[in-house]
Amino acid sequence: MAKNHPNFEVTCPCCSAVLKIDEETRSVIAHTAAVKPKMFNDMEAAAKAMREQDSRRESIFQQSVEAQRHASDLLEKKFQEAVKKAKETPDTGKPIRDFDLD
Repeated sequence: MAKNHPNFEVTCPCCSAVLKIDEETRSVIAHTAAVKPKMFNDMEAAAKAMREQDSRRESIFQQSVEAQRHASDLLEKKFQEAVKKAKETPDTGKPIRDFDLD
C-alpha cells in the first residue's frame, strides 16, 4: 500500500512565487507565479510617464554629447602641451639601455 506523503508550499524569497514541494522526492512539483501589480492605473498616466522618460533620455544624451565635446578639447590641449614640452626638451641622443651598462 502506498504511503500518502503530504506536500508543502514555500514562497520564493526572490520572486514571491509559491512553490509546491513533494516531501518524499524533495523537488518542486508545482509553481504559481506571484501576482504583479499594475504599473499605471490608466493610459493617460502611462503616456505622461513615457513623455517624461523621453525628455529625460534626450537630456541625458545632450549632456553626454557636451561632455564628449569637452573631452575632445581637453585631449587636444594635453596633446599641444606635450608637443610644446617635447620641443623645449633637448634631445640627448640614444637612451642608455640596461644591457649596455654590463
